Amino acid sequence: MNSELSSQQVKDIGEQGLLERLQRFCPPEIIGDDAAVLETASEQSLVVTTDVLVDGVHFSNITTSPEDAGWRAVAANLSDLAAMGASPLGITVGLGLPSKLKVSWVERLYQGMTECLQKYNTPIVGGDVVRSPVTTLAITAFGQVNPSQIIRRSAAVVGDAIVVTGVHGASQAGLELLLHPELGQNLKDAERTALIRAHQRPQPRLDVLPILWKILTPNSQLLTLNSRLPIAGMDSSDGLADAIIQICRASGVGAVLEHRQIPLPKTFNHWLTPEQALEYALYGGEDFELVLCLPQELASALVQHLGEGAAIAGRITAGSTVILHDEQKKFPDQVLSLSQGFQHFSQ
Repeated sequence: MNSELSSQQVKDIGEQGLLERLQRFCPPEIIGDDAAVLETASEQSLVVTTDVLVDGVHFSNITTSPEDAGWRAVAANLSDLAAMGASPLGITVGLGLPSKLKVSWVERLYQGMTECLQKYNTPIVGGDVVRSPVTTLAITAFGQVNPSQIIRRSAAVVGDAIVVTGVHGASQAGLELLLHPELGQNLKDAERTALIRAHQRPQPRLDVLPILWKILTPNSQLLTLNSRLPIAGMDSSDGLADAIIQICRASGVGAVLEHRQIPLPKTFNHWLTPEQALEYALYGGEDFELVLCLPQELASALVQHLGEGAAIAGRITAGSTVILHDEQKKFPDQVLSLSQGFQHFSQ
């Protein structure tokens, strides 16, 4: 890219010129009309989710390149689909852009989105562009799921095991290392890079779904509970504590989360106190793992198939309280609440 093209601003090429650039990232047979038409398989339900990301709130040039911002935006939406048990069909992208923003920044944003989407054979099928005083990115993702395999938050029952599909706190740790490079002096370069990558390039856990369905197939007698899948779940984009509390509220149950069973990055021992590590895992957010509540025998099989990082972190109980418990009694029992995590309008 020559210097003249790389210095072009959005105002230099206008809306139509920008759309022409961005259409290169979309399948030509789908775009061009007033709306995209997506074919779903027969006897499938359509799943739709939307996320909005704002410069200075969800990403910044200090911690996130345009490519990483695009990747993270897509990953957040695909993670929501995974949490519902759905496979992706396509996404639409809404952009609010300052007129003086460089066109190259927008193209790099789309390159990052495309890199994430290609892994899951998912196209960009449309969108909209408007002028805005602050860069804003709104993505709507479309997926499909067999109605008998829809995962809802409201299906947890007393006695269920709580499975987390991977380590928690890595994204928050990566963000802290980006904001404060002097931290983590005991970390090796590869360890530091891995934590930063966990923040900049999170992996939506769509890979969990085929494993889950494979485990369920031999246990067909457990496939329905009052005509619903006996699995509750959501992703942990707002933190592990938030996910468990939200599931419990929707299901009308409580939970006990075992302190020592929360999977953490091994590198935390090198530079974080136990209290900091726990805070990152519970409330850091943006790890994009799945939190699933399901019968014990299925939970054990799922963890075994997923391997390192996955764990049974607790159990569903009667009542409505979510308690953090430490079997070794080094930490007192703690009642978890949503107010302890990030809230958009608390400031």
